[in-house]
Amino acid sequence: MTAPLIDPFQRAISYLRVSVTDRCDFRCVYCMSENMTFLPKKELLTLEELDRLCSSFIRLGVEKLRITGGEPLVRRDIMTFFNAMGRHLESGALRELTLTTNGSQLARFADDLYAAGVRRVNISLDTLDEQKFADITRWGRLPQVLKGIDAAQAAGLRVKINTVALKGFNEDELFTLTRWCAEREMDLTFIEVMPMGDIGNEDRLDQYWKLSDLRARLGTEYTLTDLPLRTGGPARYVRLEETGQTIGFITPLTHNFCESCNRVRLTCTGELFMCLGQEDMADLRPALRNNPGTDAPLEEAIRAAIALKPKGHDFDYSRQDVAGRMSRHMSHTGG
Repeated sequence: MTAPLIDPFQRAISYLRVSVTDRCDFRCVYCMSENMTFLPKKELLTLEELDRLCSSFIRLGVEKLRITGGEPLVRRDIMTFFNAMGRHLESGALRELTLTTNGSQLARFADDLYAAGVRRVNISLDTLDEQKFADITRWGRLPQVLKGIDAAQAAGLRVKINTVALKGFNEDELFTLTRWCAEREMDLTFIEVMPMGDIGNEDRLDQYWKLSDLRARLGTEYTLTDLPLRTGGPARYVRLEETGQTIGFITPLTHNFCESCNRVRLTCTGELFMCLGQEDMADLRPALRNNPGTDAPLEEAIRAAIALKPKGHDFDYSRQDVAGRMSRHMSHTGG
């Protein structure tokens, strides 16, 4: 039996997040600048190379695969990759295949995703106000996303909404979003804005709304019960007793969630980031491309990378500056 991936702090690595493209059809103000320079397409791994990489990780014990971007569903022929990964679900080697999406393309792909073995999706949605949605995404249109959510639920996909908590933007929609998700039987996770990449004229210190405050506000209307639930990600969960729905909180700033980290992130160019909040990475492309006949050097490179996984990240907001800021955009690493 292949030895599992264990990092220097005795954490088993069983969760791989894969960015299949850095491109996106939105330009969310907290994620990227409006005039982004994306990678030349020739620098991206082919879908066959991504298959080989992911399959190597699965042989080494990865049980959960999340496909991200950019917007993963804008990559040409992406369903070829999802269908290929389905064989690992059928064999039992892979426990879950899922994705994070902005929802813009779900009306086209929801049925195909379900057929490929996907059973749940995370959809990023920060407001239910059409004008505010256009403002924050710059290029997005809310009706298109709502149509995608309808299609996902009709296809049988379980939908979770991810909402970035933004001070002065969606504070007033806290209860509106919560009720809307409850009515549609969708869980909801709030996320603190993270210091990732140059976003132009926007100021993350002005955007930052700590989730301890959000949770306190939620508690004025609902009874919150802490849950021991863990889904392999960084969220901490509560149940709203009045609705029965699960609410998650991802708090990289106010609560460091690194102690139980079981995941690494692979970019569309073959870079493996062992931590979202650190610049250290390992380039797996040479081992992949220089050894077409064997995966042994690739597996060795993966193990060497995991041996360098740090204990945690350094994100921090002070009054004057953002510490632990990453130079790369979230769309490069994978959202």
